[in-house]
Amino acid sequence: MNTNTHRLVVLVGSVRSGRFGPVVGSWVAEQAREHGGFDVDVVDLADFDIPLALPDAYPSVAGASYPRPAAMAPLTAALEGADAFIMVTPEYNHSYPASLKAAIDWHYTQWAAKPVAFVSYGGGAGGRHAVLHLENVMGELHAVTVRDGLAFPLNRVAWEDGRPLDAESAGYAKKLLDQLSWWADALHTARETVPYPG
Repeated sequence: MNTNTHRLVVLVGSVRSGRFGPVVGSWVAEQAREHGGFDVDVVDLADFDIPLALPDAYPSVAGASYPRPAAMAPLTAALEGADAFIMVTPEYNHSYPASLKAAIDWHYTQWAAKPVAFVSYGGGAGGRHAVLHLENVMGELHAVTVRDGLAFPLNRVAWEDGRPLDAESAGYAKKLLDQLSWWADALHTARETVPYPG
């Protein structure tokens, strides 16, 4: 890995039938690769069986011994190895999908002292209600949320051939990625220098 790049996980949060998330996730990953500041890995939650029922243990206390299903190991490893995240989420009833919440709740230290940016889509608000909820959740997990995000209202008519029709989208993506890269560098250096006390 180039020392100037950081490991970025683009996390596709929806698993529903007919979902639009992979389209958005693919475009976001393309923007991140063109940016040049990241080694990009797209992680689609539809590829994993993520139970809603959690064990009688707290991941914040159990640490590496937290009893996750064996099939979840690749997801945990991807999150553990990441320096930064972009969460791609739709908006369901003014919030984000249960699949994304389950993936978040099965983990704890994997998020700590790492930056998270959000790309949302759906409805007139473009998923902003979902992001507002996610910002609160990720703050509780000691992640650092990036101020600038991307929101795509009415995504079914605002995209064509896998790309947003708004010509300004790539510029907004670059601004998000610039901020994410800065935080990834700063927090990676901090974690390497002093263990995070969370």
